[in-house]
Amino acid sequence: MIDLSINTDLVRNILVRFVKTEITRAGFSRAVVNLSGGLDSAVSFVLAAEALGPQNVLAVRLPYKTSGPDSLEHAQMLIDQLGNPSVTIPITEMVDPLIAHEPEMTQIRKGNIMARARMIVAYDQSEAFKGLVVGTSNKTEILLGYTTLFGDSACAINPIGDLYKTQVRQLARALDIPAVIIEKVPTADLWQGQTDEGELGFTYEEVDKLLYLLVDQRYSPQECVEVGFGEKFVRNVVVRVRRNQYKRIMPPVAKISSRTVGYDFLYLRDWGT
Repeated sequence: MIDLSINTDLVRNILVRFVKTEITRAGFSRAVVNLSGGLDSAVSFVLAAEALGPQNVLAVRLPYKTSGPDSLEHAQMLIDQLGNPSVTIPITEMVDPLIAHEPEMTQIRKGNIMARARMIVAYDQSEAFKGLVVGTSNKTEILLGYTTLFGDSACAINPIGDLYKTQVRQLARALDIPAVIIEKVPTADLWQGQTDEGELGFTYEEVDKLLYLLVDQRYSPQECVEVGFGEKFVRNVVVRVRRNQYKRIMPPVAKISSRTVGYDFLYLRDWGT
């Protein structure tokens, strides 16, 4: 049996301390969270509010014209519950002029534009509010590459990036996040009818178990098949994880000099700070 249960009290304590430590280490005392009304952003938002105080965490709501009305409503539920400052900035007028250049643009391209427009706003609000952007991507999304580079994957720190989606849901219950948010169908809310699991072709519950064996337990793909996972499913997930490695690393820098940024020059150590 594959057990993905977590000690929510321990994880909560670790992540709250992580947010506070990393934000203050960088010289800040505030944070900004794109609050979509979904599970992941809700968890990051509540953790940041616990770490820094609700008054120091800005909730940013960024609806597009096709966004579901419940997205704004569910985000507002958390804002009202915690008492955080918030701002709502529709992105339709930012996104549509670019999309209009190519009427036949695919939904994926449109979704990427929306995700990046939302992060433009988040970082603008980061400067205005003087707080760092807190990420909302979970471990499942990161491993599968189910993120948009310089879009929803962009952040200064990410408290939930080492929790699988099913573990984020466990933590959400411990954080007293409203059940309607915990139980809603996962969606990036990029177009009408879009769901995460519909795009991926499998459920988070089943892929989390497979990823846990592959990544955390270091099973080989063949060993995963032997314990009962479908061969095609395993192959598709492995290919996806490998193919999206570039999304999980900083851009490689070609080495020319003797002290290449990111390879040889560890500033804090070398400069004694």
